[in-house]
Amino acid sequence: MTEQRREAPDRTDPVTLEICWNRLIGVVNEQAAALQRTSFTSIVREAGDLSAGVFDRRGYMVAQAVTGTPGHINSMALAMKHFLAACPLETLRPGDVLITNDPWLTSGHLNDVTIASPIFRGEECVAFFASTCHTADIGGHVLSAEAREVYEEGLQIPIMKLYEAGRPNAPLIALIRANVRVPEMVLGDFHAQIAGGAVGGERLLEFMDEFGLERLEPLADEIIGRTERAMRGAIGALTPGAYEYAITSDGFDEPITIRARCEVRGDGLWVDYAGSSPASRRGVNVVMNYTEAYTTYGVKVIVSPDVPNNEGAFRPLRITAPDGSILNVRRPAAVAARHIVGHFLPHAIAGALGQALPARVMAEGSANIWGVQVAGKDEHGAPFTYVFFSSGGTGARATKDGLSATAFPSGVLGTPVEVIENLAPLVVERKCLRPDSGGTGRYRGGLGQTIAFRARTREPYTCSILCDRTAHAAAGFLGGGPGARGVVLIDGVAPANPKAEQLVPPGALVEVRLPGGGGYGPPAERDPDLVARDLLEGYVTRP
Repeated sequence: MTEQRREAPDRTDPVTLEICWNRLIGVVNEQAAALQRTSFTSIVREAGDLSAGVFDRRGYMVAQAVTGTPGHINSMALAMKHFLAACPLETLRPGDVLITNDPWLTSGHLNDVTIASPIFRGEECVAFFASTCHTADIGGHVLSAEAREVYEEGLQIPIMKLYEAGRPNAPLIALIRANVRVPEMVLGDFHAQIAGGAVGGERLLEFMDEFGLERLEPLADEIIGRTERAMRGAIGALTPGAYEYAITSDGFDEPITIRARCEVRGDGLWVDYAGSSPASRRGVNVVMNYTEAYTTYGVKVIVSPDVPNNEGAFRPLRITAPDGSILNVRRPAAVAARHIVGHFLPHAIAGALGQALPARVMAEGSANIWGVQVAGKDEHGAPFTYVFFSSGGTGARATKDGLSATAFPSGVLGTPVEVIENLAPLVVERKCLRPDSGGTGRYRGGLGQTIAFRARTREPYTCSILCDRTAHAAAGFLGGGPGARGVVLIDGVAPANPKAEQLVPPGALVEVRLPGGGGYGPPAERDPDLVARDLLEGYVTRP
């Protein structure tokens, strides 16, 4: 006698819905935890440069793990539609695993690989678990902004089956192995993503059985609908009108303008980037998927930060950027360092919407994380390639100082010195907060940090620093002062272009001084007790 399923609960009951929601969050958090614990790289384990989420059969994101970057999470939500277009439900079987790193379909550059696992109950697909991770290497050029076309930046994997009915796609795996510098780490992380999806799938099926859910869609519709209504209600409470703001990035060899126009129309919001710079000749270009991802995040954290992030958060927004512009680049433009420009988008949104909601936004911050990529041969002649991330200061807020050495908007964590020195032939001589780098104001901008290191090599090695704010400082808000600009030094000398690849002599000291965030409000209004504390803690060297 077969066991009968429990009668499905009433999902409109707020208590039951809250229980179901927390179970879903627990499920995707287990997915992310399994992924991180089995990862082969510090990029995923320590820095948390990943995303994880659960989707219904339609490709709608229902819930995301608390760990993850907006650029990965929101672009992955858009990518699932592409997965289903290429591999409709009727073509999938238990044990299939899908993969792609197409920048125009997923997270904007080749190093971010998205893997999606359909979850079956018997012969019926009931959901998908997907994750996006920054892989240790993808072949081609070392990670930098130097390339002129995406073909130079590494191996492109169209939407394919990495596993089919539980069997590995041996030709694809052989192709990947032959085209990357560290195949064990790359394939190890791919399988960590698969393991995370498998754990998530097991927990989801347990949850569905326990609550008598034949399909995920009815619960998904309730959750997504509530998010959409909350977003629309928050947008509808804004004063109707258009709000504009422009921000300047250093670019690669010339400044880049990001111009945002936010128009409130009833319960919808149109964000348009007309007037932004054209595409760059180098790899700082942004694909539309990534533009939509960080724009959605920038709006949500201001307008309705407390509601869950899922399909419903995207629906009230219309996001446009001119075709061929820096924010909607065409193939085959180079895109490896797309985060340098993409991480400015929430700041542009804040500058615009801050005119309507000044108490909910922060001043401009350092914006993008600084990625330091090193590659060469160690003292024993063995090849190495390694990347680590670090962050400057965030902008000050309406009621608090900015956060020091903290990544906003990405949320990516800095890699501990002990991990860097264990995994790469680097010796970090100094890592500390950078005094006087936060912009002055009623509330001070967050401080940048200084990191200085040498490589243990016998011959020159390549160092690529994906940086910004070395020419254009983070602006303050409502009278606040700008943050300090970033600096790159090699044996005390600034290279002509800090974003360019540098050939570093053995034993040379590479020093990066990350930028600070802008201040909020007039400096004369700062509490004297806070000024005294800043002096005592060494955050500033003068009153």
